[in-house]
Amino acid sequence: MTVAADPSSVPTSPIRTDVLIVGAGPVGLFAAFEAGVIGLTCQIVDILGRVGGQCIELYPDKPIYDIPAIPSCTSRELVERLLAQCKPFDVPIHLEQRVDTVEQRDDGRWTVRTQRGLVFDVAAILLAAGNGAFVPQKLGLPEAVPLEKRHVHYSVPRLADFADKNVVVAGGGDSALDWALALRKVARRVTLVHRRAGFSAADSSVELMRRAVEAGEMDFIVGAIAALDVEDGALRSLTLRQIDGETQLEAEHLIALYGLVADLGPIAQWGLKIHGGRIDVDTSNYESSRPGIFAVGDIANYPNKQKLILSGFHEASLALRKAYAYAYPDKKRVHVHSSYDTKLAEKIGAAG
Repeated sequence: MTVAADPSSVPTSPIRTDVLIVGAGPVGLFAAFEAGVIGLTCQIVDILGRVGGQCIELYPDKPIYDIPAIPSCTSRELVERLLAQCKPFDVPIHLEQRVDTVEQRDDGRWTVRTQRGLVFDVAAILLAAGNGAFVPQKLGLPEAVPLEKRHVHYSVPRLADFADKNVVVAGGGDSALDWALALRKVARRVTLVHRRAGFSAADSSVELMRRAVEAGEMDFIVGAIAALDVEDGALRSLTLRQIDGETQLEAEHLIALYGLVADLGPIAQWGLKIHGGRIDVDTSNYESSRPGIFAVGDIANYPNKQKLILSGFHEASLALRKAYAYAYPDKKRVHVHSSYDTKLAEKIGAAG
């Protein structure tokens, strides 16, 4: 894969390719591999500053168990394996690039522009942008801002950063419980704080958390964070608001996992049929209401949609076969240079 390290460097002419993939998460990376397998050229753009999408931004060390033939791997390992899989096709990746406008020309191809001035000339567009542009829901406390990334966190880049620390995890969803359970193995003490006794997490995670509390491996407190107590620029404790008043809780780090605020951004203005912040697609080929624009992964909407990486892989595979017809309308069928054929085997061998 070729990562464009300088997003300010803008080519003087449009970049021509068969498919533009919007999103460099696991589904976007697998789509790049599939594109190469069936003989399509492609390029990837992503609004984030590194490859991996939400998996890397939000839970890089979280175990994943539902990838075929891989019993268990972390999100980081999955992204690394997908990059290795794509390597034979040397797909360019343009980071910190938000796609702003799309325009279909008289010849049927699309002109796509990013906010930094990149222009693409493509036969099809594959949206693999997860939930679109997303930001974590942050604490509504002014004292939290100067502590961000030092003592106040909205994701867990590395478990090791919290080794032997007094950590508070705030939230009641899957991410909050999963990280609290994982951190109890490395932190000095972990306390899960949630505004109520009920959770929106999986029952199995809730049960595991309750057993860990009973075993003395971690703590759980019902309450809301009312203030952060800071001394010499470092977090010392939290003020919790509870039913019977306020209490102080010692903390060196606060990890607030209240979920994400998702926004499709400019994509919402492209004239696509959208429901609930996701793009309606035809499940025979995952094409949107605008022919030539496809949506796969979490951004796609259809009956019985499952938000699984595995589902996104399947969706991308079918979408690209329809995209092939736009790139090569004179060919009656997709020509597959699969790993089952000599040409791809040579590419893989050359890549080492």
